[in-house]
Amino acid sequence: MNDIIPVRCDYIHTNEGYDKLINAISCNVQDGDIVVISETPISIIEGNVVDESCYEYGFVSFLITEVWCKFIWGYVFALFKYNNRTIRNLRRMPVEARYHKEFILRRYGLKHALMPSGEAGVDLSNVPDSFVSLLPDNPRDSAFNIKNLLYEKFNVDVDVLVIDTDPTYDFCGRLYTSIPKSVDGIVNDTGVYGYFLRFFSKYVGATPLASTFNEDAFSLIRLANIAEDCQKNTLTNFFETIYDMEDRFDADIKNISAEMLEEVMHIPAVIIKRNYL
Repeated sequence: MNDIIPVRCDYIHTNEGYDKLINAISCNVQDGDIVVISETPISIIEGNVVDESCYEYGFVSFLITEVWCKFIWGYVFALFKYNNRTIRNLRRMPVEARYHKEFILRRYGLKHALMPSGEAGVDLSNVPDSFVSLLPDNPRDSAFNIKNLLYEKFNVDVDVLVIDTDPTYDFCGRLYTSIPKSVDGIVNDTGVYGYFLRFFSKYVGATPLASTFNEDAFSLIRLANIAEDCQKNTLTNFFETIYDMEDRFDADIKNISAEMLEEVMHIPAVIIKRNYL
């Protein structure tokens, strides 16, 4: 058996429950394995999603979208460490981004709304229509819930690590992330301040949110990076951003339905043998 195993699964719908995910994991898991799971399928399963079309954008969210993000981030800050794809995506922000900024502004505040993307870990990809997926309410409880379900249903004793692809950086030996949640050892909820600080920091990897076992933050980030690389190298449709979804389905984000997402294979989790620790 391989040491790194992608867990392939059909699309998971909102409030569908853990059965589909648990069954997919059980096909290749063994005692002692580490199951690394992305935060988005967990939030979808737990119904932690929001329909942003229910929000009416205001003047502040309009300014943030059209001036701060499109112009300031897209043109002025493009002189810094930005790649061409990021610049292009910022400059072509759709009208729907105004509703997104309004939601972020109300839910998480200005320091997250001012970020050009990845605000508060809210995921616009892998969810249909105008829905977005939030970070799990309690990722530690979710991790232990999955661990217990695997043991109760399939009698396998594993550990679970919940991760977010939003990055963690190292500034002068101190780890930090912009999103509101992380494991101990990573300063979180830095918002746009952390986003500016990244220009002077070292990229470390994806952000671990919670785990069922005790390891230092660097070890958990290493596992998160292994899982993320496995997802990217296995899937031809790795939806890192909403623009990846639009390109794959040749449709605007607001017209991407759950039926479209059902057409492609998903990898919500990766199984890693413990010898990687």
